[in-house]
Amino acid sequence: MKLSLPLMTRLTLTFSTLTSLTTLALAGFGAPSTALAAVSEVSTSTSTSTTASTGINSGGPEALIRKNLSSRLSELQEIDEVRKTPMPGIWEVRSGNDLFYTDAQGNYLIQGELIDTKAQRNLSAERVAELNTVEFSKLPFGDAFTLVRGNGERKLAVFEDPNCGYCKRFEQSLLKVNNITVHVFLYPILGEDSVEKSRRLWCAKDKPAAWNDWMHAQKPTPAPLTPCDTNALKRNVEFGKAHKINGTPTLFFVDGSRVPGAIPPEAIEKQLAQAAANLANFKK
Repeated sequence: MKLSLPLMTRLTLTFSTLTSLTTLALAGFGAPSTALAAVSEVSTSTSTSTTASTGINSGGPEALIRKNLSSRLSELQEIDEVRKTPMPGIWEVRSGNDLFYTDAQGNYLIQGELIDTKAQRNLSAERVAELNTVEFSKLPFGDAFTLVRGNGERKLAVFEDPNCGYCKRFEQSLLKVNNITVHVFLYPILGEDSVEKSRRLWCAKDKPAAWNDWMHAQKPTPAPLTPCDTNALKRNVEFGKAHKINGTPTLFFVDGSRVPGAIPPEAIEKQLAQAAANLANFKK
């Protein structure tokens, strides 16, 4: 979500602080350290005054942030979560899977990524990955068909549209990965022809064979068997929308992690190994 706010800037807080430091230094506070101390005093005084006038103590910062942001910004009418970040004075605001950052009064809003420079970690990316996690065992496998190569000991689930060029590229990469079980969820989001092809593939007598014929050999999708229940396709789309699956292919691994896009064979191998290790550590 991108907010269309003409006065918003990612540097509002930094610019404001630098301006205060410059003003105080020119006013005779002298060295930057002295000016910084003066800013701290002014900030504390202002914060105390704001607290008294807004009643922040009665509901806590979370309540005040929700109230101020939702009343001022139409794009943030629905705030799912407000929580502290490791950065002093900065709070995370989550709407769906969109993240924003604000002060304790909700007076400023920052769009961007929060980076831990000391630990060299992108905290925003880690948080989004956490929010996107789907417990592998809870995927609706009854609405997928399964491909097995080799002993099938490694597992992967993928949401794909039969008309997706990137999905066909991914399928070529997947041919180079052995000892794997792949759960394919038909996810027709590219138009009515995708819906029709998915219906034919889902209703084929041999779903894996029909899928491979279409994706690898460009053989026509077979005439569907009748009668055939295609509600699984609708459920897949509903599941995808609920879990923010916005493109195909989207891959899910046994540790709950997801990877969007047509990644190459070596990346698939790496992710399979990492997911298995993460799952093993989790079970300890």
